[in-house]
Amino acid sequence: MKKFTGVARPTTVLLAVRGFGDWLRRRYRKVADGPPDAGMSTAEYAIGTVAACAFAAVLYKVVTSGTVSGALSEILDRALHAV
Repeated sequence: MKKFTGVARPTTVLLAVRGFGDWLRRRYRKVADGPPDAGMSTAEYAIGTVAACAFAAVLYKVVTSGTVSGALSEILDRALHAV
């Protein structure tokens, strides 16, 4: 029985690198070929844009509300007046 020295044999490393290269080539081909309809259509972009604008409006309302604004002001005051 051979004693393990903690160092991989060069042939083992070479086979591992080759195996990874083969996997990478197969993966690239699969992604590059892709399905024929791989992107969003104009309608999907429009729905995504409307959803993003709605989310931004809700977030703006929450951040500018009195409660959140007061909490942020209090945090800033504490941070600036910390000893």
